[in-house]
Amino acid sequence: MSDRITLGHGSGGRLMHELLGSFKKIFNLKSLEDACEIENRVALTGDSFVVKPIFFPGGDIGKLSITGTINDLAMKGAIPEYILITYIIEEGLTQADLLRVTESAQKTAASCGVKIIGGDTKVVEKGSGDGLYITTFGLGLIPAGIDLSPAKIEDGDRILINGNIGDHGIAIINARKQFGLSSDLKSDCAPLHNLVQEMLKAGEVKFLRDPTRGGVATVLNEVYNETGLGIVIEEDKLPIRKEVLGGCEILGIDPLYVANEGKLIAFVKGFDPVLTAMQDHEYGKKSTCIGYVDKDLDGVYLKTKIGSMRPLIMLTADPLPRIC
Repeated sequence: MSDRITLGHGSGGRLMHELLGSFKKIFNLKSLEDACEIENRVALTGDSFVVKPIFFPGGDIGKLSITGTINDLAMKGAIPEYILITYIIEEGLTQADLLRVTESAQKTAASCGVKIIGGDTKVVEKGSGDGLYITTFGLGLIPAGIDLSPAKIEDGDRILINGNIGDHGIAIINARKQFGLSSDLKSDCAPLHNLVQEMLKAGEVKFLRDPTRGGVATVLNEVYNETGLGIVIEEDKLPIRKEVLGGCEILGIDPLYVANEGKLIAFVKGFDPVLTAMQDHEYGKKSTCIGYVDKDLDGVYLKTKIGSMRPLIMLTADPLPRIC
């Protein structure tokens, strides 16, 4: 096997997790969650965005960089406060496009009550980049009493999602115009911090994760690997648009492995109050329970419409690179 880095190492699948495992050992990290808690209830996160194209239905790389950073903090239960934003710009990008992205980032942050307080800019020669890459660093505050952890997940806990699966990934593929897909599908990129706070007030939320690269199936495998508890999701309860199913069929991929940018997976106990709170929120109106934790199972399974159990493994690599 080659020791060269491939696109697969950044796509959310098994290759990426193996690489991150090496980083975890070198840096002596306790976990590989997207945000970490430090002293005094402060949460920190860092993220990079290489989505192609930089403008797409439902958003752009500027909006995505802010909502993605906010959501990483939100999955720790944190209220986002500050963001640093850095650009790597390829020579030849128009100033109009750069300012359009910047204004979108600022508009998104301001609408969320988050301050962009600084950053950095570098320019690389033409051919050494692909228009624009963005890296962000976010800081948030975790309210007293909030402690979300996979260690709290128990047998019988229910698994909730706040809406349709796979919209972002298929919207990006549509925008690339590579496969002749045709639909008006938009990215679901959205900030979830306020939704999370309503959920935490409503009931016993054990753990949260946003299913970005690698999709829902990869997140569930991450949880299984951390807890050793089996997981079942039910096919007839999965909210997936016909356009996403059609696009996935053409591409030969499973929507459960397609990236989302405005969705969260929640492990909860006594899920009815939490589900009601989700459905009352702007970004949770189509929330539903898609599965449960079963300690007697080994792995992650999809219970099909005919009642059979299909294993959902962690793929070697995400079939759709540079989605976020």
